[in-house]
Amino acid sequence: MTTLASPLIPSHSHAQPVAGINRLALGVALGLLLLGGAHLWTAVSPRQAALWLVGAMLGLSLYHSLFGFTHAWRAFITQGRGAGLRAQMLMLALGVLLFFPALHLGSVLDQPVRGLVFPAGSAVVLGAFIFGAGMQLGGGCASGTLFNAGAGNLRLLITLIFFIAGTVLAALQYSWWSALPALEPVSLIQSWGLWPALLAHLAFFGLVALFSLIRERRRHGDAVRIAPWPAGRSTLWRGSWPLAWGALALAVLNFATLLLAGRPWGIVSAFPAWGSRLIMLSDAYDPTEWPYWMKNLTPLISPLQEDITSVMNIGLVLGAMTAAALAGRFANDWKTTPRAALASVVGGLMLGYGASLAFGCNIGAYFSGMLSGSLHAWFWLPSAFAGSLLGTALRPWFGLQRG
Repeated sequence: MTTLASPLIPSHSHAQPVAGINRLALGVALGLLLLGGAHLWTAVSPRQAALWLVGAMLGLSLYHSLFGFTHAWRAFITQGRGAGLRAQMLMLALGVLLFFPALHLGSVLDQPVRGLVFPAGSAVVLGAFIFGAGMQLGGGCASGTLFNAGAGNLRLLITLIFFIAGTVLAALQYSWWSALPALEPVSLIQSWGLWPALLAHLAFFGLVALFSLIRERRRHGDAVRIAPWPAGRSTLWRGSWPLAWGALALAVLNFATLLLAGRPWGIVSAFPAWGSRLIMLSDAYDPTEWPYWMKNLTPLISPLQEDITSVMNIGLVLGAMTAAALAGRFANDWKTTPRAALASVVGGLMLGYGASLAFGCNIGAYFSGMLSGSLHAWFWLPSAFAGSLLGTALRPWFGLQRG
């Protein structure tokens, strides 16, 4: 049975001793962050440099709080432990309190802002289901794959490579899935009004948190706290953070992304561009002729340093590397098994393909979709959770722990 570092540990213990700082990895990560930030400041804009920094802070926050979606859902499915799920609900509640008023007004400090609002339909349901199964096999969601790969996890690096490949495959087959039945994009903030939409979302998040708490206490007699008092003065910069800290950090950093970029945090939209650029280098195919890119060639042909999502993704990886080095745990997961590697290949392809069909991943469709008041996020959530049920059941076939 393969034991892997989890993107989220339900008990979230802070009693484990912290190893010494990995100074080489820390130096490399900070050096690249400083050089990248300086380059973006001069070559693109101070705003782009700020987004690079926000990406790095997201990576550090994800790693230090061990905040994830994959293991949180699996722990609830197999063990009845709901701390990770409650942390997600806290993150979403804090997020809508920040986002909904801003999106209702349409601007903040003269900066126009918009949500990630996409059509809800068959493609979202199918894609989210595939994504949910893929993240349980691949060992991580979009954010979990990035921050674990940045922390030196070989299996998640394999997942990331095939995640990108899955988005390219979806881009190649864009014509069929884009024609699937779908509703027009619907913003619940606009359709219902600010206060009804806000209160409905908060009520739902509260009910989910309460349900997870009751289920966990009935099964175990207690419930894991998401905000235990952190131990030691170095907790802030070396970890581990309470899950509630991670929830707060992610909500605030996503709002910072909204203010700087004019739209919420996303991850997956950069992946098909990365993969398609590699294909262009081989001269085997010309992705610019694919219908997927004909609708918007800019991400494919413009410099990567100008693409907000690419910049934030790379910053996130370096931020996670920084956090892992500070915690003394960088590159301690460079082992896997053939069956686990196969799970990463299959899971990665499913993650990429599913996220493309569903107009986003756990970040773009679930987190930022909910914070945008998009109807498609409500199609995504139950479909992805249903996919996670399947993926969890399939894990033992690949020699992975079910729980």
